[in-house]
Amino acid sequence: MAKAVEDHWQGPLEGLVVTRYGHAVACGRIEVVEAAHPVPDAAGRRAAADILARVGGLTADDLVLCLISGGGSALLALPADGLSLEDKQAVGRALLKSGADISEMNCVRKHLSAIKGGRLAAAAAPARVVTLAISDVPGDDPAVIASGPGVPDPTSFADARAILAKYGITPPTAVARHLEAASEESPKPGDPRLARAELRLIARPQDSLEAAAAKARELGVGPMILGDAIEGESREVARVMAAIAKQAARYGQPAKAPCVLLSGGETTVTVRGQGRGGRNAEFLLALAVALDGHDGIHAIACDTDGIDGSEDNAGATIGPDSLARAHAKGLDPKAYLADNDGYSLFESLGDLVMTGPTLTNVNDFRAILVLPSDR
Repeated sequence: MAKAVEDHWQGPLEGLVVTRYGHAVACGRIEVVEAAHPVPDAAGRRAAADILARVGGLTADDLVLCLISGGGSALLALPADGLSLEDKQAVGRALLKSGADISEMNCVRKHLSAIKGGRLAAAAAPARVVTLAISDVPGDDPAVIASGPGVPDPTSFADARAILAKYGITPPTAVARHLEAASEESPKPGDPRLARAELRLIARPQDSLEAAAAKARELGVGPMILGDAIEGESREVARVMAAIAKQAARYGQPAKAPCVLLSGGETTVTVRGQGRGGRNAEFLLALAVALDGHDGIHAIACDTDGIDGSEDNAGATIGPDSLARAHAKGLDPKAYLADNDGYSLFESLGDLVMTGPTLTNVNDFRAILVLPSDR
């Protein structure tokens, strides 16, 4: 995004962006910093502090471009007063394992931050603030994308406390005190400091599904878009998707084979095992188990940024022979699923999808291909 701005910007330009390690693109006028994701680190904290300092003291003649995409919640990690980076790391790890959805996670993150939840835009006032956002969240809610540093925040400290209670998360003492005190609420809709803040959504998950549907039609395969905002436990979503795929194979509903069932969104994983996961690997392993070798059904599930969770793969693929090939290697797919270890199983089968950084992020992409069969 920063490189695109540089390539097309005609006037004076300076700034800083922070991205994940290994995802940087060289820029001439914009400084690029790499930091950790999904658990923040000191590099992200320093970058966020620098960004906040750069927008201080601006005037009504200045323009601030906020280039926002998925991952920003972890990368833009500036703890609120009285909190440490370690406090934020502890809460972040607990949320990642809890099964909380992205809206819930980012509500908590916003209320532990000095820059997210509209606070960056408030600090830049009276400058004009234009957020250019690539959505990676179900529903494309700008307040959830990267925890919305440039837009108003409708959530509250009370909401954040309720989310931690819902998932049985006991935060560090400093975090509990901060959330209870609720002394500096995030800027809300109508806040005069955000009067000159505006949003432009430039890419979204639905775009990827429509592009895939167009390609499927070109190849003579009927596309069926099931939704761009599907959430829920990965293995539960997989069971539902397996049932839909088998219905298509047997009855031609909701589409007749050959067809492809397309979906996006962000599933979650409640981590109970010790394996190497990623929500797309978990989804596919559960899908393979539910399909039980059904003839003619193949699937791919990937995170469009090229990173499935915290692993180095984008996702994986399955086919009718996936379970048989696993058993031939002495591997028990159900045991791997119980251990949240989809990555290791697909690595053993050679079925991981490795793209490297794609330099964009419109959330997860899933395609289930149903071919004609006798079963």
